[in-house]
Amino acid sequence: MLEMTREEFEELVAEALDRIPPELTRLMDNVAVFVEDEPPADDPELLGLYEGTPLTERGEWYAGVLPDRITIYRGPTLRMCASREDVVAETEITVVHEIAHHFGIDDARLHALGYG
Repeated sequence: MLEMTREEFEELVAEALDRIPPELTRLMDNVAVFVEDEPPADDPELLGLYEGTPLTERGEWYAGVLPDRITIYRGPTLRMCASREDVVAETEITVVHEIAHHFGIDDARLHALGYG
């Protein structure tokens, strides 16, 4: 497994977020991004997870709720990558994938766009 500290991985996630175009980040609403070492035990290869209500499904009822949560998992990413460059690329893909869920884009469309 590739070695990378949690701090280094968190920095890669932050850099991936910084590469999201400003016109999109301005539209993101009530969402927080976290890094965890490992995903839930029932899905050990999960790279990222979006939990919340996509922007496309929010209505008048959406007020006073906790932020949506995007979690990027360090362990499975490092296990699947052979180099730091691979980790950078995979982290960016995962961050974009989970942000897309925040915007209401489903997995089928993301796979078609190359963010599977």
